[in-house]
Amino acid sequence: MESTTTRIDPAVIRSYDLRGVVGRQLHLGDARQLGLAYAGWMRARGLRRIAIGRDGRLSSPELERTLIEGLVAGGMLVHRIGLGPTPQLHFAVHAYALDGGIMVTASHNPGDENGFKLMIGTEPVHGDMLRALVATSGTPSPGGTAIDFPVSQAYVTRLQALMRAGRPTVVWDCGNGAVGALIKRLTQGLPGRHFLLNSRVDGRFPAHHPDPSIGENLRELRSMVRAHEADLGIAFDGDGDRLGVVDGSGAIVWPDQVLLLLAADVLAAAPGASVVADVKSSRVLFEGIARLGGRAVMAPSGYVRVRDAMVREQAPLAGEMSGHIFFADCWQGTDDALFAAVRLLDCLGRAGRTLGEFRQSLPPTSATPELRIPCPDGRRSEVLQQVAERLAAAGAKVDTTDGLRVAETDGWWLLRASGTEPKLTIRCEAADEAGLERLRETVAGHLHRCGIELPAGKTGGRRRAAEVA
Repeated sequence: MESTTTRIDPAVIRSYDLRGVVGRQLHLGDARQLGLAYAGWMRARGLRRIAIGRDGRLSSPELERTLIEGLVAGGMLVHRIGLGPTPQLHFAVHAYALDGGIMVTASHNPGDENGFKLMIGTEPVHGDMLRALVATSGTPSPGGTAIDFPVSQAYVTRLQALMRAGRPTVVWDCGNGAVGALIKRLTQGLPGRHFLLNSRVDGRFPAHHPDPSIGENLRELRSMVRAHEADLGIAFDGDGDRLGVVDGSGAIVWPDQVLLLLAADVLAAAPGASVVADVKSSRVLFEGIARLGGRAVMAPSGYVRVRDAMVREQAPLAGEMSGHIFFADCWQGTDDALFAAVRLLDCLGRAGRTLGEFRQSLPPTSATPELRIPCPDGRRSEVLQQVAERLAAAGAKVDTTDGLRVAETDGWWLLRASGTEPKLTIRCEAADEAGLERLRETVAGHLHRCGIELPAGKTGGRRRAAEVA
């Protein structure tokens, strides 16, 4: 990983963070340069006290050390909070009124990658601001120092206080990610019975890829829930800001379904409040929020954009299909999967019904996963424009919050440009398999007219309210 590189590779600068393959795209010199650049940006604004945390990747300790060298050289007072999930960093900044923070993590990406998530105050740094900060020419400044600043016990104690009802049996799958650093202490202080799965932090992720939005990665959790006759199972991504959930039968309860359950609880306390969900979420969620007396708000995909919509709408709750769930009262609206998990347990305890009973009460639907079709960057907007013109000529009902979300009599379909790669993304949902196939054929027809083929067998349909395979 050694490098004298001082200019950070533009390829690692993403929409919401810095992320790349260690040793090929991301080097130790980049970590030090980022530290100096961040320090220069903060000094210019009179800010100095920052927190630094890291996940469990094999490269994280060395990247953290070199990052801190740059920050100290740039005059920052660094609070080292150590190994743990990204939300622990947000907690530290919020609870101790620090000026900002940096997390060394590549979230759910493969183990050979790593990166950095930046905060100024309690706000994430992203987009144009992130690019401008990284481009800053940081220079050394006196007065910098680093201190150990353990906060995990205070964080765990705050989480434990969220659960006021219920004694559930829960299986927790940490996926060998950073949540494993504190899950034993957390669950020992929660009522009920708790079984830990893959709780040893291991940056090689030997059990499975740490992305709970992919059904295959929940296979072991589903099996263990059935084996222990548990009420539910909860899984986390590599840095603990996203969760996946299964009920007592082992059926996956998708993030928009979890959001609807939480929305019922939140809206009972705040009638008429807004609830935000991303454009990929089910119609069942948006219609369900309205039936509960809430105001459903559709936001573009991307966890930062969902959070921005939550803040703008003054919503107490928001979520994204990838598993990010935001509570406005969680460290200034942070996507903390541990916070969301404990709130879910408390919600179920007070509701007096199981997660499985809630899932079974939902109307069954058939949906595709998110389909990703290669499309050159230069053509994506052209394809969307052509499809939009045809839809307008046909008088279709189209929401343009993020791409084209088209409402049909028996479902909906979405066509949008990926924000992270040169691809178009597609999602369809209908009342049954026949309707799903019709929607797929509709999308395939639009793409065909643009010279793009939707590969055969790409439907991926599933019964979302009854997946118990």
